[in-house]
Amino acid sequence: MNPVRLRLASFNLENLGRQEGALALAERIAVLRPQLLRLDADLLCLQEVHGERPREGGPRRLLALDALVEDTPYAVFARASTRSPGAHGAEGWVADIHNLVVLSRLPIRSVRELRHERVPPLPFRLSTAKPEPVEVLARFERPALFLEVELPGGRTLHLVNLHLKAPLASFVPGQKLGPFAWASVGGWAEGFFLAATQRAAQALEVRLALEALFDAEPEALVAVVGDLNAEDRETPLRILCAETADTGNGALAPRSLVPTCRSLPEDRRFTAIHHGRRLALDHVLLSRGLLGHFRGLEVHNETLDDELAPSERVERATESYHAPVVASFELPDK
Repeated sequence: MNPVRLRLASFNLENLGRQEGALALAERIAVLRPQLLRLDADLLCLQEVHGERPREGGPRRLLALDALVEDTPYAVFARASTRSPGAHGAEGWVADIHNLVVLSRLPIRSVRELRHERVPPLPFRLSTAKPEPVEVLARFERPALFLEVELPGGRTLHLVNLHLKAPLASFVPGQKLGPFAWASVGGWAEGFFLAATQRAAQALEVRLALEALFDAEPEALVAVVGDLNAEDRETPLRILCAETADTGNGALAPRSLVPTCRSLPEDRRFTAIHHGRRLALDHVLLSRGLLGHFRGLEVHNETLDDELAPSERVERATESYHAPVVASFELPDK
């Protein structure tokens, strides 16, 4: 029996489709398309893919992505994406910004979005809001995208494409001086606390959905991938991974997820650079059953620039400030 090679990749394209004019998109494609080809992925999970309406009208579609994958093997892959949260979503419209997309060489059996099904919007009182405190419902910025993919040999891969909220303070009325400037420390602190809570809450929702899956299928092959905006051992990953060091119960180990970044030497273990700090924010997390077929992780971070260093600000930036990651597997064909 010959094993079948499988490559599972994740890439935050950073605002694909927000550029002005065809020339700007062409400039981005010239940089991003070689990166996608280098991934040589069988399953490609993308984040921050924006939707656009065709000039002739009609539903909002992933036009920039269509242009990016044109004349590549990905152009004929099966596709699943998040949809508009509004009424048009039922008609197949995608969201205007920050869609999650999966391109698959393998058959996709099912697709569903998970948004506040297990963790409701969080009520919160913004005490520093001006002119007076306000009550808000903290909602997830985008859903999680759950897929069932048919693997060689007939088994099912449960794939989750996820983009958690960035660690930037959420809006507080009357407390902002500009996009990144705050009127008070208290206002910033409250906004930052709210953002951290939202990020942890969505990790919890995905973990609770996985618990239901493991109840039904204890040996499920699971991969949670994407821009998680957190490093290994930060709260969102601890919730998602549920390691025995945290649960204190070895009998629960088969339900844990394993961060594949740990397979890399520390000097290669980063997918973003912020003010000189190398951070692993983009992840491939695997169930124990899938970990048995894992053969290695690549992080294509050779061209990363520092997103926040003023000396490295680039006009007409074409690259993503996230490095793509790709995990390789060998699976039985029967």
